[in-house]
Amino acid sequence: MTVRKSYRIKREDEFQDVFDNGQSVANRNFVVYHLSRPEAKHFRVGISVGKKIGHRANVRNRIKRYIRQSLLELKPQIDPQTDFLIIARRGASQLDMAESKKNLAHALTLAGLLLDEEKNE
Repeated sequence: MTVRKSYRIKREDEFQDVFDNGQSVANRNFVVYHLSRPEAKHFRVGISVGKKIGHRANVRNRIKRYIRQSLLELKPQIDPQTDFLIIARRGASQLDMAESKKNLAHALTLAGLLLDEEKNE
């Protein structure tokens, strides 16, 4: 299962809007830019993995696949009224799926986008 198109930021001007007007947080492997959208029904995400991270397309695609799968698993906990960008850093290429999810969850928590699991129970 994949993240539906309505959950993606694809157009450059939308990407740029979040990048220019949003706030950013980072950990060792990911940078997260986020911008509140009170009128939104659900969150939207843009994913960027540059050539510095993986010189080969299969490496970059694997990182994006891990990010999308992590977001799918974390979807119920993510604040629905926000747009955010996830930019992979160099260390992300060394992570396996479980480590990617853990690092991404940490970055989203720092950004205040991930609701605490204790609060949901």
